[in-house]
Amino acid sequence: MRPFAFKRVSSPADAIKIVGENADARFIAGGTNLIDLMKEGVDLPDELVDISRLSLSLVRSLPDGGVSIGALAKNSDTANHPLVRRGFPMLSQAILAGASPQIRNMATNGGNLMQRTRCAYFYDVATPCNKREPGSGCSAKDGLNRYSAIFGWSDSCSAVHPSDMCVALAALDAVVNVRTVEGRERKIKFADFHRLPENAPEKDNTLAHGEMIISIDIPKNNFAPTSHYLKVRDRASYAFALVSVAAALELDKGTIKQARIALGGVAHKPWRCFEAEKMLVGKKADAETFQEAAKIALQDAKPLSDNGYKVKMAERAVAKALRRSARI
Repeated sequence: MRPFAFKRVSSPADAIKIVGENADARFIAGGTNLIDLMKEGVDLPDELVDISRLSLSLVRSLPDGGVSIGALAKNSDTANHPLVRRGFPMLSQAILAGASPQIRNMATNGGNLMQRTRCAYFYDVATPCNKREPGSGCSAKDGLNRYSAIFGWSDSCSAVHPSDMCVALAALDAVVNVRTVEGRERKIKFADFHRLPENAPEKDNTLAHGEMIISIDIPKNNFAPTSHYLKVRDRASYAFALVSVAAALELDKGTIKQARIALGGVAHKPWRCFEAEKMLVGKKADAETFQEAAKIALQDAKPLSDNGYKVKMAERAVAKALRRSARI
């Protein structure tokens, strides 16, 4: 591991100033992803700024009936908080589907948004990877790509985003509150927070270097009783999703008033199925409708050589998640 300086700060402003002035500095809180990257030689910061003791761990109600979750709240505390379990149970399900209890007890909400892909080529410093070393090539595109993207990939990168929590946040139309290097506050719609790879796969999100996530807001909705998070994986515990689905419905006497569908394990970012959502509005909440929506959700998928199975898997998972949301 490369030697690095370590600083502990007492305010977000101090942390942002230090990181903003050093391109090789990183924030560290739980460290459940960053430390792994440093051990493997994938990320080599020369300075770590410890923000774990900042007062950014509050989970609170918003005036509109939504909830705000602090960037430094632990994943486990967030998943088990009464406001989240009662008002946004799909988010609890998604968080609890991720990693192990030990990791959830350390990992923070902000860190979850910032975690990097688990593509094997990204972690293997002996192989070309545009995400790790821009311009070197993408080994997965024509290599072993069983776990790769079926949506939004480019010739530069076919990696997928690993988070479960982020898939639920995408479906819930969350907003990320960020403090800039200049000290301003800005809000980023969750759909705009993570990036597709295009020609710059080394950039996972739309944050500028030094910007810090302060909290994540989830607006009030009526999805609580009719939502579900479904994760399909190689083994039942401590595995990243092959495909996951966050599905939420608002029903009125069996008719769908609103729908949200987001997929995980299929793209460089959580993938919203907007066309399928539109198709569901005004339809009867039954198995036939959900099957039609699932086909629409996957109609633009473009699998690679080894991951065509994800298309049918995701289609079935969408239909199943919608059925479970509607309790049928």
